[in-house]
This record gives sequence, structure tokens and C-alpha cells, in this order.
Amino acid sequence: MTKLSDKTIQIIIIVIGSFLFIPFIGQSHLFDWDEINFAEAAREMLVTKDWLTVQINYLPFWEKPPLFIWMQAISMKIFGINEFAARFPNAICGVVTLLVLFRLGRSIGNSKLGLLWTTLYACSILPFIYFKSGIIDPWFNLFIFLGIYYISQFTQSTNEVHRYKLVSFSALFIGLAVLTKGPVALLIFGLVTVIYFITKKFKVKFNLGHVLVFVFIFLVVGGFWFILQILNGNFEIVKDFFVYQVRLFQTEDAGHGGFLFYHFVVLFIGVFPASIFGLLYFKRFQKEEETSLFEFKNWMMILFWTVLILFTIVKTKIIHYSSMAYFPLTFLAAYYIYKLIEQKESLPKWIKALVLSLGFIWSLIVVALQLVAMNKEKITKMNVIKDDFAVGNLQAQVHWSGFEFLIGALFFASLLFIFLSKRLTTQNQILASLIATLLFIYSTVVVIVPKVEGYTQNAAIEFYKSHQKEDCYVKTVGFKSYADLFYTAKKPNQNLNATNEEWLIFGEIDKPVYFVMKNTRSEEFSRNFPHIQRIGEKNGFVFYKREIE
Repeated sequence: MTKLSDKTIQIIIIVIGSFLFIPFIGQSHLFDWDEINFAEAAREMLVTKDWLTVQINYLPFWEKPPLFIWMQAISMKIFGINEFAARFPNAICGVVTLLVLFRLGRSIGNSKLGLLWTTLYACSILPFIYFKSGIIDPWFNLFIFLGIYYISQFTQSTNEVHRYKLVSFSALFIGLAVLTKGPVALLIFGLVTVIYFITKKFKVKFNLGHVLVFVFIFLVVGGFWFILQILNGNFEIVKDFFVYQVRLFQTEDAGHGGFLFYHFVVLFIGVFPASIFGLLYFKRFQKEEETSLFEFKNWMMILFWTVLILFTIVKTKIIHYSSMAYFPLTFLAAYYIYKLIEQKESLPKWIKALVLSLGFIWSLIVVALQLVAMNKEKITKMNVIKDDFAVGNLQAQVHWSGFEFLIGALFFASLLFIFLSKRLTTQNQILASLIATLLFIYSTVVVIVPKVEGYTQNAAIEFYKSHQKEDCYVKTVGFKSYADLFYTAKKPNQNLNATNEEWLIFGEIDKPVYFVMKNTRSEEFSRNFPHIQRIGEKNGFVFYKREIE
């Protein structure tokens, strides 16, 4: 593989990345909350033609800046308002990220290290899945990572013109990150940089000019949207935005709690198999080669622990909060494998055992999903599931061929063959296990995820879609959702009472109102509001209609 030219390798990465991340991204509905949240903001941006203000339900939405929403809105302008368009920006991010990792790995090491890093990132479970999603984090993480990379190179460069160029690029990407998701980008960047400076006892050469250039570019790029909002008289939106960011750190967001070591578990299980190979880096090699690579590894170690500790402290626990750690974790794994191959060493038996154990867990999940689906009547009669909504979900009519379990079974069987074989070299074992994992992830995303979506939210979404062309109100009761907005293609509110649940229940409505709730809430709703007619129930969701009186 190293005999190929770097240009050829990059073309191959683009082709393979496009094949991995673009196909099938529109086959399942967007998932609540985050995917639909961002897509709805982009849709409303197109409907209102207001590209400055992020809106949800046609009200200012202060939780996120607009850069990713702009990407989705442009995509929807090209491909239409649908799931493919909402996820397309992240598919492009996937291709760009793989290219970036190869080029950076080659720059700090060589092409082999760059290719290993690229391959590990593409073949690890959560990093792969994120590029098939419509959430904000892939671009956000890439911008932060590039900002940190350029500042790391700034600390190593001796050419003053080059140093100004590097610090400018660093400021540019951190500014873009802030414009994508908010000031947490600057927090991560600042913490990582300060910690690195501390480890060097502040013996890093920089001057006031470097600082002023960074601050100026950062403020222009990262702050111009906030400044525009203030100039347009929307200071309250900016204030609410920053208050919300602080609240996320100080309090547990509703429905997003978790135990102390939540993100340790997420990274270990979710970034399989890179997480296991990355463990071995922490047993440091005694001999380090060129200074640039050694220093970059220090930056990656600092970034990894900063992200992990920071979001362990944060009360709100959401799986993608620690996704910034995918970059350093996959790099450390790539570096370990690179050294292992160069020194012609074998994988430790305990690492093989860990790969097989975690691979078994992932394969078992897929097998178990089919077993539960194919035996749902028996499971329901056993009364082992105490959640009525979950029982209702299981009633969904989702087609299973009966062979889906082979995705998991063949995956584990392939890992067994790979790591128990005495004929395969260490390099071939690692490469084969990565390919097996990639095939497993791809098959699971294409075959299994749409079936899971069929149980969890499809009934509600199909109900919303069936009322797209009707002049009516649709309101969820007892649970938070953005699906009713996106999938009814809700138009701007002409009646100011339309967002008031009490008015929709008791007020003098001017058009029919549909209420959607989980079956755990329906009995109480029917008892309290007998004037509202129950019109149906499907897969755990109950539907009501209030006619104009």
C-alpha cells in the first residue's frame, strides 16, 4: 500500500469515503431529538428566507449558532427537504476528515502512519456512524481538531512568516467551530493549549503579534454572527445563548443524565476497535523518534484527557459530548499499530482477548435484536417488559427476513478466525479485523438501523406526514419532539396561540388540533379532557383530535 503515490492514495480515500458515507443516508427517518432539531431549523430557514436567525417552531432558537444549519439549508436547497439532504453535509465531512487525517498523519510521520490513522477512524463504530447522521458534531469536532493541530505546529515552527500563517489558520478553525456549536470550542482549545504550555513550563516562543492576530481572526470569524444579531436588535438571543451554554455545564439537562464514568464507557465500547489498540499507547514506548511526532503525541494525549475529564465534570451526559476524543484516541491507536508493525512485534494476548470480547458484545446486540423482534409475542406474554410504551413499540410490523442475525454472527466468527489463526501476520490480523468491523458497521447501519427506527418512532412520524397537507395544528403531549414540526412541514404560525397547549385544549381554535402522546399518558389525558376524541393508537403512540366547536 505504501508503494502507491500520495496523490493516488488520496483519490482512493475520496472514492472509498464517498462510497462509505453517502449511500443510504436517506433511507430512514431523522431521529429525535438532535437530527430533527437541526434539520427543522434548516427547513424553517428556507421557509422564512431568514438566514440570520436560527428558528424552531418559527421562534428564535438560541441553543446553536447557524453554520451547520446553513450547510443543511444549502443541501436542502439542492436536494429538497428530506433526510438525504439533512445528512449530506456530514457525509461530506466524513470524506474531508479521512483526507485530513491522512495528510496530517503523513505530515507528522509518514504516509503509512497517515493511512493507518485514516483506516482506524473509518473502521471504528461511532466515528463511522456519526458521518451517516445529521447531527452537528462531526464538523464541530473537525474544526476544533484543525485549530489544535495548527497551534501545535505553531509551537514547533521557527520560521516567523510560517508561524503567523499557522496561528491564523488555528484562529480561523476555532472561529468556525464557535460558529458551528458555540463557545465550548474555545474552552476546549484554550484548556488544551494552556495545559501544553504548562507542561513546557511556558517555554514556548510567542509574542503579542501572534496573540493579536489570533484574537482578531477568531473574533471576526467566530463572532460576526453574534455581532450581527446584536446590531439587528437581537441582544436577548445572544444573551440567552450564553446562559444556555453555562446551564449545560452546571445542571443536568432533562433526560440526559448519566453515571460518573459515562464517557469512559462510551469511548471504550463505542470507538471499537480503535479504543482497544489505543489502550496500548498508554504503556509508553521507551524510544521516541523525531521531535515533531513526539510533540504531536503530547498534544493528542492532552486533548484526549481534557475532553474526557471536562465532560465527566459536566452534569449533562450525551453520547456525542466526548466525540472530540475520537481524534486523539484513533491517533494513539494508529501510532501503536505503526510501531508494532515496524518493530515486527505480535499483539499481546490480552489485547486479542479484549477485541474478541467486545466484538462478541457488539455481535450479540445485533443477534439479540432479531431474536427479540422474532419472538416479541412470547416476550410480551412473559410480562418481563414493565414499560407499556416499549411493549407498544414492539407491536410495530417490521419485516425481518430471519437472516439478519448473520451480520453479528459472521462478524464474531471472522474475528475468531483472524485472531486464532497462526498463519496471519500481526499486520494482516489488524487489517483483517478492521475490514471485518467496517463491513459489520456498514451492514448494521443499512439493514438493522431502519428496523430499529420502525419500532421506536415510525408510527408517530407517519402520522405527522399524513397531515402535511391538512390545515391543522399538531401537538405532542408529555414528551419533547421536533418530529411534529419537520414531518408535518409546519408553516409559520399566524395565530400566536398556536404554541400554547392550554389554548389548543380549551381555547376557541380556528382549525382542527391533533394531539400525539405515548400510551403511558393517554388514560389520564382521556379522563381529564373528555371533549377531545381519541382517534387511534399505534405502536405505543396514541392519537387524539379536537374538532372546531
